[in-house]
Amino acid sequence: MNHTFDVVVAGCGVAGLSAAVTAAERGLKVAILERASQEDRGGQSRYTEAYLRMKAIDEVTDDFETYLASNVGLYADPELMAEMSTGRENWSQVARSLAIPDPEVIGNFADHVPATIKWLQGLGVKFDFLPTQFLTKTQPRLLPVGGGAALVDALAAQADKLGVTFFYHTTARKLLQDERGVVTGLLAQQQGAGHVRFAGQVVLACGGFEGNPALQSKYIGPRSVYLRPICKGGYFNRGEGIEMALDIGAAPSGDFGSYHAEPIDPRSSVPEPSVFIFPYGILVNKAGQRFVNEAPGTVDAWYERITRRIYEQDEGIAYVILDQRVKDIPNYRLGIRTDQPAIEAETIDALAAKLGVMPEALRATVSAYNAACPTTGSYDPLNVDGLATTGLMPPKSNWSRPLDRGPYMAYPIISANVFTFGGLKVNPVGQVLDTDGEVMPNLYAAGEVIGMYYTNYTGATSVLKGLVFGRLAANQIADE
Repeated sequence: MNHTFDVVVAGCGVAGLSAAVTAAERGLKVAILERASQEDRGGQSRYTEAYLRMKAIDEVTDDFETYLASNVGLYADPELMAEMSTGRENWSQVARSLAIPDPEVIGNFADHVPATIKWLQGLGVKFDFLPTQFLTKTQPRLLPVGGGAALVDALAAQADKLGVTFFYHTTARKLLQDERGVVTGLLAQQQGAGHVRFAGQVVLACGGFEGNPALQSKYIGPRSVYLRPICKGGYFNRGEGIEMALDIGAAPSGDFGSYHAEPIDPRSSVPEPSVFIFPYGILVNKAGQRFVNEAPGTVDAWYERITRRIYEQDEGIAYVILDQRVKDIPNYRLGIRTDQPAIEAETIDALAAKLGVMPEALRATVSAYNAACPTTGSYDPLNVDGLATTGLMPPKSNWSRPLDRGPYMAYPIISANVFTFGGLKVNPVGQVLDTDGEVMPNLYAAGEVIGMYYTNYTGATSVLKGLVFGRLAANQIADE
């Protein structure tokens, strides 16, 4: 079976929908391929709260570009970085093919955020600075009212209105090329129909590979067995879009060995059952020992790095130990999104037994921590307060108060894989580049298919990356 469209979009999250609606608005005939059902469409986008790194409805945060630019890889060659700052027309072949997002990509991304939000407002999406799960934070975060589901529903409704054709239970498998190697469409697997060919310019918007254990093991390593997707939508993201492009010579970009880490309760099956309350207690591993500074700064800026340390522990799990003092924190429940109750006990020994930790080890850890807590200073749970331990390794830099008011509580925490960092290299308008830094005609990428992050996620930019590059890609196609 064959279908012909102007634009074929693989993926029905906010990246794919943004591309499809924009292309349809420009008068193009558009298809969206979605491996899930209509009820489950939207991928991870449907389940996220969709934090946006913006200080106003029409302004990104002051650090938007600088933080992204500082997070594009370790130990970058200074000569090549200097060359890339001179403008794309001056770059050598090496600079053009580096596996990082270049300054013009980051700049164009930031520049097009305000117009994208205004466009979404025109589709009926409302935005506000709503409460977040972070009790302490360094950056403001704008949210769509109704979260990612509101974005998916508004965009899908507009797509229907504009005549976009949806193909559900349809998975993109292979890029089609002509005799010159130019992309001409996609080969897909459609439930009940077998192989189906879709002709047209292609936008890959089908996410990372957090739902594919083989690719996680290949790129992230065998310890990825201790990871799980942050939500149901993540299981649909199996990396085919990235792999099929790499197979025909697309350039990689981003940190293939890493991912966006978030601390979650493994007992819970709700979307994003995060546990961000650990700065007010201590984190211990299965041996009952502390292994990390739980509170080096605001939780929004540090939780990912701390979660990575949890991932390194035996079986990839840790426990946050709290006492009744945590209930003195205003709105402390905002930092606990799991639907499972705390594990409680009257004594530290009894708590250890419930956790399967040696009581002597946990008792010694808590005693050492309590003895290291300051006896002077002003405690401020909603701001960095400098209440640090003394003579304790690892130290705890803030909110250090003894754990001595039972009953004691604990939550298990593992690292969720929110999305993978490795993906494809694109130019400022979302065209996929090959390993020599040249544009691959008729092939575009949006969302997590684009590799942009290394080592640490630039918070509240992933949803924007999907929305902005979906529109950039579609407008480029329409303008050609």
